[in-house]
Amino acid sequence: MTDTSRSFNGASSSLDQSFDREKTPEHAQQKQAVQHSNESYPILDGGKDAWLTVSGTYISAFGVYQDYYTRSFLSQETPSNISWIGSFQLFMQYAPGILVGRAFDAGYFRHMIALGSILQVLSMFMLSLAREHQYYQVFLAQGVGMGIGQSLLFLPSLTIIGHHFKCRRALATGIAVSGASVGGIVWPILLNKMNERTSFSNGIRATAALTGVMLIFANCVMKTRPQQKYITRKPNIRIILHDLAYLVSIASAFCINLGLFFPYFYLQLYAVDIGITSGVAFYSVAILNVGSILGRLLPNFFADKFGAYNMLLPCLFITSGLAFAMFGISNLAGVIIFGLLYGFWSGSYVSLIPSLLAQLSTCTGEQGTRMGIAFSIVGTSLLVGTPIEGALLQTSDGRLVWYKSIIFCGVMVLCGSVGMTISRALFLAQGRAGERGWRV
Repeated sequence: MTDTSRSFNGASSSLDQSFDREKTPEHAQQKQAVQHSNESYPILDGGKDAWLTVSGTYISAFGVYQDYYTRSFLSQETPSNISWIGSFQLFMQYAPGILVGRAFDAGYFRHMIALGSILQVLSMFMLSLAREHQYYQVFLAQGVGMGIGQSLLFLPSLTIIGHHFKCRRALATGIAVSGASVGGIVWPILLNKMNERTSFSNGIRATAALTGVMLIFANCVMKTRPQQKYITRKPNIRIILHDLAYLVSIASAFCINLGLFFPYFYLQLYAVDIGITSGVAFYSVAILNVGSILGRLLPNFFADKFGAYNMLLPCLFITSGLAFAMFGISNLAGVIIFGLLYGFWSGSYVSLIPSLLAQLSTCTGEQGTRMGIAFSIVGTSLLVGTPIEGALLQTSDGRLVWYKSIIFCGVMVLCGSVGMTISRALFLAQGRAGERGWRV
């Protein structure tokens, strides 16, 4: 990291000189807002309420659905058509972000969490009633219903952590989002065992009931903290939209999300296609999530010491390299090794992004809005990314050809990695690192 920091510091110093010659009113207001944020109410970085909130947030596995739909439930549909269900679900989870973020900053946290919990559980039960080969029923229940429910749960649950943590915010966020990886291990195995003993529909009902119990617990323990009046002022959208470091980070995240989730959606199908039995290939999604648990914890621990940017950048470049490593997978050992490594390095991106967006915020009162704008824009890439990769898989004779999708995945993550590097340089050039220096 030493050579990297030197190059970044060199870039930031040259940018700083040109920036000082032409300071904008928006930049002056931005620096003033940062000073306000440093004078905010004390964030305790711990305590009973803080860790209970993290445990509530600790509360996704479309990969198993993708394979089951492709081979059985929606076998008449192409992989690209099926992937629209999961990608639209992700899109709906992110797209309303700007509205959800503004509602969070306005104090409607509990309302959104309660409504999202009801929609999530209700939609899961509706999915269990969907009939075989009825694409629209699955799309409405999972893509639309569960997507909206998760949009009301996901962003507020991540943003609330910033109310309780500052110095240990990255670690707290990593612990919270690692719950999704644990779910990515438990849900596929539970669904598979239930499908063997009863039916896929009963498996969905069992997971819906368990999800309902956990969401009740989450609603009870997650808490906001009262903030002083100047902290809860209306976020200045003009300042936010003139923040170059923030805008470049969003554009970079857009590219990354076009390709990042390809293995999560298709590794199981890829394993079957290279000759691994479906019963064994089934666990490829769980293997990805085992790696993702560690990836969402370890880099976040170091991010609190060395900065979110500094941990995010190497994780992204390694992830892009691993995407191309899919060309070398030819047996079960290759699937396991790739799944663990890709899960680790890609999982770090998922957990570090919320901390990065919070770092880019000038005060606690605008974190919801900043995350909301970013998630709304990035949601579009989640909508089209996996269907593009699914379409690239198909050939005229119906065979699956993987090289186009693998290259698309790797190139998109690489482009986003370069963009995040530029965003870091801009952040330092604007003089927003404060006492942290290069540790951003």
